[in-house]
Amino acid sequence: MTNSTFPSLKNHFLIALPALKDGIFTRSITYLCEHDELGAMGIIINHPLDMDVDEILEQLELDGHIYNHQQPVYAGGPVHTDRGFVLHRRDGKPWEASVDVSDTVSLTTSLDILNAIARDCGPSQSLIALGYAGWDAGQLEEELQDNAWLTVAASDHVLFDVAAEDKVDAALAILGINFSQIAPDSGHA
Repeated sequence: MTNSTFPSLKNHFLIALPALKDGIFTRSITYLCEHDELGAMGIIINHPLDMDVDEILEQLELDGHIYNHQQPVYAGGPVHTDRGFVLHRRDGKPWEASVDVSDTVSLTTSLDILNAIARDCGPSQSLIALGYAGWDAGQLEEELQDNAWLTVAASDHVLFDVAAEDKVDAALAILGINFSQIAPDSGHA
């Protein structure tokens, strides 16, 4: 728990409200991987870069690379944009640098998972991002109080099965709304 006012939002989506027009966060949906009294960390899951997974794997010159990975690579956030982050279905394999986010989703940052993906023996579903979004202690709570974000419990379906351009509306549908119903000045009195 972060505190009595804000319970942990780990394994939740943060959906940027229209008033949040801060570059990469504009109309973004972020999957929160960590959230505690020290801060929060997440991956933006709906801003594809102009490259696919095969391009990343090719740059890494991995042995046995099978070229059939046309999934987009995502701009995961403004922090450490040179580092790769793999959100994936938990599969019981012991990846070198992995944390379980939920009962079904893990975040891995080690090269062994990319080697496995390149050879088509990685997780059944994955999303690869460069960079992450991070908040210092209390920062996300402040932004939530300022109504910069809507939150909703994460859905594996939205995370892995929905196209990037439809993820925000799919997550909002869990709340029974869509993005067009949100006023441009939401969160501001």
